[in-house]
Amino acid sequence: MYSVTLSPKFQVVIPQAIREALGLKAGEKLNVMRYANRVEFIPVRPMQEMRGFLRGIDTSIVREDDRL
Repeated sequence: MYSVTLSPKFQVVIPQAIREALGLKAGEKLNVMRYANRVEFIPVRPMQEMRGFLRGIDTSIVREDDRL
């Protein structure tokens, strides 16, 4: 776990190990959201990059007889 300090301008520096693990680059957009008692930063990825990320997922769903 890493600790960061909130600057007087309300800025934080994401530790290098985290940046490298997530492949973050300078100037990249992040969504910020409050979840319970914490702040989460979620990288915004272009739709083209998302292409094929569900390849191989099991799409067989057992449905009840009264459902379509």
